Amino acid sequence: MDPNPKSFPILSYVLTRFPRSDPNHPPPTSSSRLNLPSSQPPILSQMPHLSDPKLLASMKRAISDVSQTRAVLRTLGPRPDHESVDTAKQKLSETECTISEKERSLFKTIVQLEMMHEAYEKLLKDAEKRLVEIYENAKSGKGKGVVVETVEEEEEEEAMNEEVVAILHRSKEAELDKIDLSNRRLRFLPEALEKSGTQMIPDSIAGLENLEELNLASNPLEALPDAISFLQNLKILDVSSNKLETLPDTICHCRSLVELNVSFNRLTYLPTNIGHEMVNLERLFIQLNKLRSLPTSIGEMKSLRQMDAHFNEINGLPQTFGKLKSLESLNLSNNFSDLTELPDTFGDLTNLKELDLSNNQLHALPETFGRLENLTKLRLDANPLVVPPPEVVKEGVEAIKRHMSKRWLDILVEAERKSMHERQEEGENGWLTRSTSWLKNYATDVSETLTEYLSPKASRDPYLDQQL
Repeated sequence: MDPNPKSFPILSYVLTRFPRSDPNHPPPTSSSRLNLPSSQPPILSQMPHLSDPKLLASMKRAISDVSQTRAVLRTLGPRPDHESVDTAKQKLSETECTISEKERSLFKTIVQLEMMHEAYEKLLKDAEKRLVEIYENAKSGKGKGVVVETVEEEEEEEAMNEEVVAILHRSKEAELDKIDLSNRRLRFLPEALEKSGTQMIPDSIAGLENLEELNLASNPLEALPDAISFLQNLKILDVSSNKLETLPDTICHCRSLVELNVSFNRLTYLPTNIGHEMVNLERLFIQLNKLRSLPTSIGEMKSLRQMDAHFNEINGLPQTFGKLKSLESLNLSNNFSDLTELPDTFGDLTNLKELDLSNNQLHALPETFGRLENLTKLRLDANPLVVPPPEVVKEGVEAIKRHMSKRWLDILVEAERKSMHERQEEGENGWLTRSTSWLKNYATDVSETLTEYLSPKASRDPYLDQQL
């Protein structure tokens, strides 16, 4: 909820100067103030004017809207994950007769909450720009404080663009299957190659039909175009170490992809249908992002053999994760306090050989863990594990698998015992019920017979009457 200090350094600092209104976080007492470290925040050494009370007051007034919006969002709860938002939008697009009014209201709330968070993100960016302008104005004492590029930087960027234009033109003419545009400080590809005025990666890249490998790593790219879906023969895509916050949904149409590297970006989610479409993907690198969850479609990546998702904010895996039968190497380390458990279907990853779960908050491995018979490398350090116990963990991966296998067998035996006991009780109860029913029917028949025989209204025998 709070802005990232790395992305919004001034805004983060100024927001800490606002008094807390949250009762769960009362302001520090005089005694607690005595224990605060005397060292000042690092940003003050870089921007010393922030210590000016008048400047700070001016900045507070400039971002009052951010402070108020943050308070509202805190009361509404965490941001919904991308898949929930997509599902809500899909349900709302259906006819009203298919869902109840209560469900429709819930889906609307999810979509509206996501829209509020999107607006909040834009608000943060605008607020940081305002604060930079205010600071530069105070620093110089004149002008608007807008930071502009130097002539040298503009000339360097223009030269870089010309080089990229030449590379892409050569690639088209020679029908090359590989393009390397890494480490060129590209914020977008040159406008000279654009067809539809799109910013960032131009749509004209769709004309590279023969392209099999595209390397855009280590550039400050902020977005990829929808036209990337036209690269039908693309097998390797590397967009690592950029500034991507989202991937276009159309990237799912790159069905020939064998390797996708989107590591070291700012992604908070993956496209909902990525697993349904990328069935040929073998290697997926999504580490060093801000992913909170994985889409349920991830389980449809039948060819996936390697996945690296370390240093994210993943709080759990979908039940469909166990469908990744080809997975051999998995790194889920360093998701820290977010990752607290694994699904029971985790034991279905029977081809898994290497697994890193270090630096998380796992208290127990799934009961089916012992079924990972091909697992030979396992890291579990820096987890508060109770199951298996620490002494078993110290003995290594084989001891862990034996322990979890025995535990799973004991669970199955106990479940079978309970099932037999229940069936036996049902059998006894059934016999008693049938016996009781038979006795009731027999008693009823006897009662009716006696009643007919003893009843004073019984009809007389005409033969006896005739004899008399």
